[in-house]
Amino acid sequence: MGKRLRFKRRVLMASVSTGLLSGLVFASHAGAAQDEETNVQNLPAVEVAASPSTVRRSAPSRPVARAGASSSNRPKTRMYVYPTSPGTGRGLDVDKVPSAVNAVDANQIKRTGSLNVTDALRDNIPGVSISEVTGNPFQPNVEFRGFVASPVVGTPQGLAVYQNGVRINEAFSDAVNWDLIPTAAIRSVTLVTNNPAFGLNALGGAINLQMKDGFTYQGAELDLMGGSFGRIQGSAQWGKTVDKNYGVYAALEGLHDNGFRNFSQSDVRRFYGDVGYKAGDSEFHVNMGVAKNDFGASATVPAELLDKYWGATYTTPQTTSNRVGYLNLTAKADATPTWTLEGNAHVRRYEQKLVDGNPTDTQECTDPGLAGLLCFGDGATPANGTNGLPLANPFAAGTILGEIDRSSIRSTTFGVSGQATNTDQLLGHDNRFVLGATYDASVTRYNATAEIGSIGENYVVSGSGLFLGPTGTPDTGLAGPVSLRTVNQYNGLYAMDTFNVTDAFAITGGGRFNVARISLEDQLGTALNGDHTFTRFNPVIGGTYKITPELTAYAGYSEANRVPTPLELGCADPNNPCLIAAFLVSDPPLKQVVSKTVEAGLRGSKELNIGTLGWKIGGFRATNYDDILAVPVPGRTGFGYFSNVGRTRRQGLEAEINIKSPTLQFQASYAFVDARFLDALTLGSNSPFADGDGNIQVSPGNQIPAIPRHRIKVGVDYAVTDLWKVGGNAIFVSSQYIVGDESNQYAKLPSYTVFNLHTSYQVTKNFQLYGRVDNVFDKRYATYGTFFDTGALPNFTTGTGFNDPRSLSPARPRAFYAGMRVTF
Repeated sequence: MGKRLRFKRRVLMASVSTGLLSGLVFASHAGAAQDEETNVQNLPAVEVAASPSTVRRSAPSRPVARAGASSSNRPKTRMYVYPTSPGTGRGLDVDKVPSAVNAVDANQIKRTGSLNVTDALRDNIPGVSISEVTGNPFQPNVEFRGFVASPVVGTPQGLAVYQNGVRINEAFSDAVNWDLIPTAAIRSVTLVTNNPAFGLNALGGAINLQMKDGFTYQGAELDLMGGSFGRIQGSAQWGKTVDKNYGVYAALEGLHDNGFRNFSQSDVRRFYGDVGYKAGDSEFHVNMGVAKNDFGASATVPAELLDKYWGATYTTPQTTSNRVGYLNLTAKADATPTWTLEGNAHVRRYEQKLVDGNPTDTQECTDPGLAGLLCFGDGATPANGTNGLPLANPFAAGTILGEIDRSSIRSTTFGVSGQATNTDQLLGHDNRFVLGATYDASVTRYNATAEIGSIGENYVVSGSGLFLGPTGTPDTGLAGPVSLRTVNQYNGLYAMDTFNVTDAFAITGGGRFNVARISLEDQLGTALNGDHTFTRFNPVIGGTYKITPELTAYAGYSEANRVPTPLELGCADPNNPCLIAAFLVSDPPLKQVVSKTVEAGLRGSKELNIGTLGWKIGGFRATNYDDILAVPVPGRTGFGYFSNVGRTRRQGLEAEINIKSPTLQFQASYAFVDARFLDALTLGSNSPFADGDGNIQVSPGNQIPAIPRHRIKVGVDYAVTDLWKVGGNAIFVSSQYIVGDESNQYAKLPSYTVFNLHTSYQVTKNFQLYGRVDNVFDKRYATYGTFFDTGALPNFTTGTGFNDPRSLSPARPRAFYAGMRVTF
């Protein structure tokens, strides 16, 4: 089952039964700070007390735990584990995980030179694809197996994200604000699939972030970098163990980037800290974080404008301000030699403010009886102000009108969780049993307003001080103010058991029961009031079999669910659409989404002269029932509603090969994702193929837009000398249908291949210079596309209307960066 090596009277043990680990990891005794070394799977080793059955085979088959007994005196072993539940404690021996294994370590994150963890996910995990829907690199969509974790409010979220055991999908919309995650403080990232223990939104999997502390990181590091588009960024981190019992860690990050697009500046400020205490078999931590980030240019751009200027924007202002503060308390203790208890209590305060310039349906009234007033698009429905009276038209004849939509989200979340893990043998066989419970409650206040303004030839909307109020005509789609209070209560109870039938064969079974209650309280009326309760039990079963010491097979089946968010519930009436992500209008019910997934594969490794070879290949199929989509309303820019659209399916293949040694690190992967609708649908769209009512007909088998079918990644890092390293990577993403073309009638968004280079030179033991070039060949490509209303505004660059119905998210042009890193 393992290889042993005696070194300075210490015994280190690494399991190799999956074939993915071989070689032992030794801690460095260098004085300078450095991140942990990891195995070929990018997992750090953990030190655990050996079970009595491991240390002494003649012991009784079921060890008896004595009250107050300590495991600290038992021999220690090192092993590689993988998370199977949200807790921060030791996971399951990676040999026994009945699903794909995907991990990124701190060194891989550092190698990207980025303060955005999503760049490391994109470069190192097969199947992960990034699209900058917002037009900003710090707020990307992360798509994996056709499921998305996005910062864009209103995007159906199919991935759960955890930080130190706490779910950080935001309460109001399940959105994931990647910019709020302190990247320098991340110890490791795992993408856990086929596991319902991670609760709501884990349809495609859960991204599990474990953070550094004073026990896992010692020393200090200062990192400064600058380069293209006015980029200046820096990070500092420090960790220390005091008297062997206390650990202190802190990380501070800052960034300014002007962006390559007009009005696309970014400012990122983050802090993370952790204070820990260890005593015998107990460990306690208090960690906290704050962030204050501001971004511009947060929307797609008509393709015709990009043809003229790659840095163009469309209808500004577009600004996002994110603020967060959180405090987590964690505790873990070995109650007996075979029982480990852990708990978590956390509080999180999140605020977001959006300012978004848009075209508007409010125009000068054409009805002679309403002369001098402002009306909605039909020209005969007066637009009211906040006082309920019709708005007088203060604009000169021929003025092109626009709208500045402002919204704010203020959420406070409190939660507690507990987990117990038992490793007693069962019927004379090794067994691991986990039982856990979670409770989270969130209160959110959401407000939105719309100010009428004029649009200039640079597409900048200038406000007039006129704010829209309720129109009294629901079927016009209310564009007036919104004030909403929502309460989310999420409860979960989960159990998982892994039983070793033989040394080679292990089976895992269990499940999670979720209860979600969502209440909506309209602060201006009653239209948004609602109270919704959803329940669901999600099972999991799987197994692993060690065919040879270097080859393991796995297979598993699981179910997961996500419940409609308060945003989706507040905008689900097709007869009363709302401005998605800004205005809510009514509260009809939606069904929860249920996903049923099966996956299987092989993984293995082999020692070569040039290093450790690791490889894996696997397939998956996930079927969603009552999937939820945002459905646009044709001819009304930005307006739409959320709807259950029946069944969808995502299936595919993932394969990876990598080599890891002190001199060479090589990785190549391929992922295939086939995502399709399984039921016939009628959807609104701005597609040029829409019928007279603005609808398209989606047939069973049509591909789901914005999900490329093929992704190929190749990366290499080579130590030319002990001091000089060079490396690079290439990423290919195939073509994809654009959003709004669910009927698959329009030309696809073209495929693209991007090449990146990086290098570093260790000037002294504590001082390093490094540089990188992104998009070496200056490829101009788009990562996301959708249709827009070509008649909403004129094309000021040509003086005529728009002919191309596509609106795209342009990727960053070639960029050069250089930096230095100092360690102490």
